[in-house]
Amino acid sequence: MNKKWEGKWEQIRGKIKKNWGKLTDDDLKQIDGDKDRLVGKLKEKYGYTKEQAEKKLDDFNKKDKQKDK
Repeated sequence: MNKKWEGKWEQIRGKIKKNWGKLTDDDLKQIDGDKDRLVGKLKEKYGYTKEQAEKKLDDFNKKDKQKDK
């Protein structure tokens, strides 16, 4: 589990679903806060390369972190 998400997965998953609407509730249950699983699902659902998925996720984390300030 991503340390940033530890204990906050239920809150973060709604933001992830809003940002990546192709991810289903079942997908999010399988991911369960695991960054590698999320990257895999982004690759599968959106056709991203691993690098693209990781970049999109990093950008999402930075944007989310700025909102928390």
